[in-house]
Amino acid sequence: MTEINQRVTLARRPEGPTTPDCFSLEEGPVAPLELGEIRVAVEWLSIDAFIRTTLRAEGFHRSVPIGGTVGALGAGRVTESTVDTMPVGTAVRGSLGAQTLATMSANAVEPIDESLAPLPAHLGALGLTTGMTAWVGMRRIGMPKPGDTVAISAAAGAVGSIAGQIARFDGARVIGIAGGPTKVAHLVDTLGFDAAIDYKNEDVNDRLSELAPDGVDVFFDNVGGDILDAALDNLAMQARVIICGAISQYDNMENVTGPSLYLRLAERQSRMEGFAVYHFRDSYEQATSELAAWLADGSLVMPEHIVHGLDHFADALQVMFTGANLGKTLVRVE
Repeated sequence: MTEINQRVTLARRPEGPTTPDCFSLEEGPVAPLELGEIRVAVEWLSIDAFIRTTLRAEGFHRSVPIGGTVGALGAGRVTESTVDTMPVGTAVRGSLGAQTLATMSANAVEPIDESLAPLPAHLGALGLTTGMTAWVGMRRIGMPKPGDTVAISAAAGAVGSIAGQIARFDGARVIGIAGGPTKVAHLVDTLGFDAAIDYKNEDVNDRLSELAPDGVDVFFDNVGGDILDAALDNLAMQARVIICGAISQYDNMENVTGPSLYLRLAERQSRMEGFAVYHFRDSYEQATSELAAWLADGSLVMPEHIVHGLDHFADALQVMFTGANLGKTLVRVE
């Protein structure tokens, strides 16, 4: 019996916010495996901000063609294999795409050690675009010291929440910036942040000056725009600004709004550095070891916002971009 694959394809390129009509759910038979290939039943998909940039005609990440399968990192299990080292039943993760069955080279995925954590955690707290990104940004670029004041935008999201917890583990005082009273309470009461700012109902610049009268030593930015400017206006001397992402800009990449207060960097002898996690492959082993240990002893908290069904992939994207999620957004492929 021929297996049928369901996949989310790009029907049209979004102009502004990504809406469900930008996508189509299609199905068709899978081809026989070629030598060196495996077939993976996709169980979980990671919803990440970079997906939005792939929907453009060109951009930093690979562009999805019209009619092509939308890219996404995923985790699942091998159901068919031509490779002895990747037998049926092996749990793997990689760029599986928004589909139910991924047929690919065995070299394109990596086995998952399920003794460390359940499958979805390997896309979240232990995932390349979440826990690993937070670890690299904070440990390799921000490098907070005990007593430093660290501020984080999109702090209740997947990367921000872990970045803040790592800074707290390193002895820093942590201020989270998030939208709405529920998220602000979560940051302080559940994640142990020292303070939180509700950007929807408070003036971020004013609140930062109140909460960090001596300035912000490390700012971990996931948002860009006005919030980045507010942080620049409140930097301490020799501060470090980490550019991880700019989710406020992804719907209008042709007219990105840059920081208007970048001269604060010169005034306060500070630096701003962007990064992509895959430039730090030599840190993966250490990052995984530490993140897994924190997960195991319960010191690291990673809420998951789960959307059920591949047919709700577009809804999951909207959840993340509208800020309706708390922690990591995942699709449970069913």
